[in-house]
Amino acid sequence: MTDRRGLSSTQQQAIEQTETWGAHNYLPLPVVIESGQGAWLTDIDGNRYLDFLSAYSAVNFGHCHPVLTQAAADQLQKVTITSRAVFSATYGPFIQALAELCGKEMVLPMNTGVEAVESAIKLARKWGYETKGVEERHANIIVMANNFHGRTTTVISFSNDETARRNFGPFTPGFRTVPYGDIHAIADEIDANTVAVLVEPIQGEAGVIVPPKRFLPALRELCTERNVLFIADEIQSGLGRTGTTFACDHSGVVPDLYVLGKALGGGIMPVSAVVGNRDILGLLHPGQHGSTFGGNPLAAAVGLAAIELLRTGELQRRSAELGEHLHTRLRGLIGHGVDAVRGKGLWAGVDIDPYLGSARSICYRLLARGVIAKDTHTKTIRLAPPLVIERDELDQAIDALVDALAEARAEKA
Repeated sequence: MTDRRGLSSTQQQAIEQTETWGAHNYLPLPVVIESGQGAWLTDIDGNRYLDFLSAYSAVNFGHCHPVLTQAAADQLQKVTITSRAVFSATYGPFIQALAELCGKEMVLPMNTGVEAVESAIKLARKWGYETKGVEERHANIIVMANNFHGRTTTVISFSNDETARRNFGPFTPGFRTVPYGDIHAIADEIDANTVAVLVEPIQGEAGVIVPPKRFLPALRELCTERNVLFIADEIQSGLGRTGTTFACDHSGVVPDLYVLGKALGGGIMPVSAVVGNRDILGLLHPGQHGSTFGGNPLAAAVGLAAIELLRTGELQRRSAELGEHLHTRLRGLIGHGVDAVRGKGLWAGVDIDPYLGSARSICYRLLARGVIAKDTHTKTIRLAPPLVIERDELDQAIDALVDALAEARAEKA
């Protein structure tokens, strides 16, 4: 249960209502948000917080971006959902713009990120059976240890997070797990029935883990050589978060399939997609895959507006430039309550010295200083502010972290 000490009666009531009537599949920070603008969130008592979570990168463009909210408002006055039983006016422009952004030929829109991952798995298997010639029901896909691709039954089947897996079996077969970043382990696991390698270019949930510099280029070469699909899960790392449009861009590699989500919906709608070439996505035929809400007119209108914001490259440049400042300041904290800092662009994993307490305890101290951030795996705080954040706001949040660490050290003295 959430610690409600020090909260107003209004916030306590809202939290109690949530915890009474809602399934406890999350452990939220003790704050009840009512509104947001840019990099800021405001709770129901009027207190303001810098958002350094960005809804796990769903809010790359900031809260209530005027271009995105206007696109949504305009479409709300027209039509919001038709299903794919008919064509819609916004669908074509959206998928063309997304294909062009990715340098690919076809798009399969879905809703949530894990739906897109599931879709990519189906596509890879279908490609393996119909193009590569793998014997039916024998396809395997290689995945990375400590991956996070969602929490559906199939996806947790290849997770090694016991919290996500315990008491949810039996699990889906057909996956082989290797250490993240180990190209030799991948090569050893590939056989005649391997259809794909599924990888996060930077592992998010694991703690913003950046692979060795040569890993992704070597993986691209290996997949091409062995006739295996390279699937990049860019749900968190893509669309400007790391200072480039896609995290794969840092290594100069292009996967066979991009899996996208989160920021694709502009922080307004759940929008996800698998993007690839016709030789893979063209294998789908009517009735083999679908979604009632996938690519609906409202989602397509917002998604198109989000893509247009990325076309100029301004947000990517902001992420790269401000990210350099963020990481410079964070590295200065190593040895002063911080054990390690990882990441790229406006995305960082900060390992807290266990002597000072858990990462969550530091997140509570940040919350008290007007900064919302989230812990993962006990020791790591993930920092991911909206890409529209200003430099002085960035410094304000880092100063809050400095103060929080100093307070924790003082209590231990």
